[in-house]
Amino acid sequence: MPLPVARRPPAAASPPRTLAAAVRAVQIAYPQIYLACHTRHTRARSSAFRLSARDSSLLVHLDETHPTRPAALARHMGVGASTMSAALRRLESLGYVTRTTPETDRRGAELRLTAKGADALSGTSVLEAARVQALLRALTPADRARAVDGLTLLGRAARGLGERRPRSQAAGSQAGR
Repeated sequence: MPLPVARRPPAAASPPRTLAAAVRAVQIAYPQIYLACHTRHTRARSSAFRLSARDSSLLVHLDETHPTRPAALARHMGVGASTMSAALRRLESLGYVTRTTPETDRRGAELRLTAKGADALSGTSVLEAARVQALLRALTPADRARAVDGLTLLGRAARGLGERRPRSQAAGSQAGR
């Protein structure tokens, strides 16, 4: 019996012509990516990285180069300042987050993800790195770059959308997760 021939993904479709078509394309593609790359549930403080699901959800909102203000992060996550402060102290003690004082506002604070935090984030992501690598390896280098650029743009827009969301709506959306 011959081995099944691996199906080649369809040629790149033309870009959606309307916003509604683009919405539908994202609604179709996102679950496919998630289901293909998510097979385990290991986020727990008992893991090697000692991160809870809440810890991981905070880390995913931080960046190694672009700072985030704790108050903005608390608003976005729909939690109070004291809750955010306690969580950030824990992540700082693990070496996953750094807090600096900006030159322009000596009373403020800026948060950045450390290299160790980036490793922890990758190690506890709901998307398994090996499966994401396999997914990306299946693309040509040009398609891979386009895919990552597109997801990066969507991520940036998502962060901006979250920052404009009223606190009551942000808190309500967290309850359904």
